[in-house]
Amino acid sequence: MYSLTAIVPFYNEELFMEESINRLLTNDVFDKIILIDDCSTDSSASIGKQFEFKNNKISYYKNNNNGGKGLALSTAFKEVSTTHVVIHDADLEYDPKDIKEMKALSIDNPDSLILGSRFIGNKARKNLYTRTYIANKVMSIFFSFVNFYNISDVATCYKLMPSEFIKTIKLKESGFSIEIEMLSKFLKFNRSVIESPISYAGRSYEEGKKIKTVDGFLYLLNTVKYRIFN
Repeated sequence: MYSLTAIVPFYNEELFMEESINRLLTNDVFDKIILIDDCSTDSSASIGKQFEFKNNKISYYKNNNNGGKGLALSTAFKEVSTTHVVIHDADLEYDPKDIKEMKALSIDNPDSLILGSRFIGNKARKNLYTRTYIANKVMSIFFSFVNFYNISDVATCYKLMPSEFIKTIKLKESGFSIEIEMLSKFLKFNRSVIESPISYAGRSYEEGKKIKTVDGFLYLLNTVKYRIFN
């Protein structure tokens, strides 16, 4: 029977944490929610533990050290017991209402990766800054060219995938490049990718956005690396 876990990696998200989790709980499409703390130094951990205490759907885990988003996800994947898993960042840039549509696609295509795209459809989008937009388009075009598979938004957080796949591959990236690694390995194992339009409300670096310009260059380098190597 189909079941879904939402994984929420976070680091110092005390301003957004509570609302982000409440949004997940309001959109009742999840069987489990895993909160994975990348060694936050603010009150994020306390907020996460309070939710775990109040709701038996929620589990809180913490990395042994601040290793980045990739390490946080790798830690959380080991705890997944449902048939499918979706990634949801805690920063309020993404709206979990969109996961309902992604889940419907996943139920019909259980072996596929459902990718939430900010560049298709007519969903509400704001604060998609010019630099971010151009960088994402360049990375997506480059990735599509290298992998002979058209993807409109390679840097999206929203990825819904079968748990058996994520448990059978070895993930190596500790930072944001895990996004490229997962997508690359999914294609390398001849799995299909289906894109679903999602809404987006970007935040600025002043508001806590963490991905940097260097991560964009690493995306490009890792696109080539994972096309050639496992």
